[in-house]
Amino acid sequence: MANQEVHIVKPVYVWEVPVRIFHWINALALVALAATGYLIGNPPALLTNLEAYDGYWFGTVRFIHFGSAYLFLFNWVYRVYWAFVGNQYARWNTFLPVTKAQWQEVGQVLVIDLFMAKQGEIKSVGHNALASMIYLVLFGASIFSILTGFALYAPMSSSLIPGFFAWFGGFFESEMTLRYWHHVAMWFYALFVIVHVYLVAYHDYVEARGVLSSMVGGWKFIFQKKG
Repeated sequence: MANQEVHIVKPVYVWEVPVRIFHWINALALVALAATGYLIGNPPALLTNLEAYDGYWFGTVRFIHFGSAYLFLFNWVYRVYWAFVGNQYARWNTFLPVTKAQWQEVGQVLVIDLFMAKQGEIKSVGHNALASMIYLVLFGASIFSILTGFALYAPMSSSLIPGFFAWFGGFFESEMTLRYWHHVAMWFYALFVIVHVYLVAYHDYVEARGVLSSMVGGWKFIFQKKG
């Protein structure tokens, strides 16, 4: 007992309310977009004796998809804004591993995640360096989905916002190709969500610093040696 280290648990307010709101809106929008997008790409054949105007379910699916797309876009713009005015854990430069220590942490986290091997304490209080890189890729995928999605929507809408993205369709040889790559992005999100949920739960168990609860209450915990 004499050789046991005593630690003090120190709470740190990491995720501000705007960041937490963004996270959960983003999660809900992605689920709605993926579910309705899959149905739009692979519509089931439903047999019914209802008149078309009484069974307008596919129109509802499309409405939810388009409405979620607008929500996803505005939420993305909102997060870009907060990347410049938020606290140190939300700032845009936290997503760029530019220091030697950050790259060392990338390797450390990879060893922990892939081999479940103990590699010492992860120093980052917010996102670790590897997670930051992955979120940067996710942000790029979000831009791609917004561009391709609204480029697809532009020919069938007279609204200003879809028309603003119409030019992006010109980079693809056909609308079908554009639709294909928009659909591929959906599977990227599906893979990301599976890995994300697993790693968040795993790091919550390994680090015991409140990774899961922090996206609800905002607080994480660090351990400091006493004395």
